[in-house]
Amino acid sequence: MKKFLLPALLSAMLVACGSTGPATDSAAGVEDRSDTGVATVTAPGMSGSGIAALTDPNNILSRRSVYFDFDSFIVKSEFTPLVEAHARFLTQNPDMRMMVQGNTDERGSREYNLALGQKRAEAVKQALLLLGARESQVEAVSLGEEKPRCYDSNESCFSENRRSDMLYTGEF
Repeated sequence: MKKFLLPALLSAMLVACGSTGPATDSAAGVEDRSDTGVATVTAPGMSGSGIAALTDPNNILSRRSVYFDFDSFIVKSEFTPLVEAHARFLTQNPDMRMMVQGNTDERGSREYNLALGQKRAEAVKQALLLLGARESQVEAVSLGEEKPRCYDSNESCFSENRRSDMLYTGEF
């Protein structure tokens, strides 16, 4: 599986680097599926404007989930701008820490889902590291199927649960 992860991440980076114009927040076309709860984020020595970007619904940094295809842990190119924005934020704010939580749908055994969730979290972490975040800033953990967003047993719910969530210090 490691043979496929690195080439896939590098391919995604090359596609992102091959753009001809500046990236915009609307270019991603990523649906905001974040929870409606209020998040508390604190960081020592940071200005309020940086933290505000994390919760501003008009800012790409407020989007925190990367969604995956069934039985896959490859970060899709549609999420590249999102991951790039979070990597840039971490690079500009070295005191910030992030936990990437890998999640799966309910299909598969508990052990399989924990392993797949870890691979999904690691894939997002590796993308962040390739884009400039430091190893000490990002932790990857698996929640398997234990933290679903949707509880119905249909493809729509399964697709909501196949994700990695990026949480900053104070949110986990």
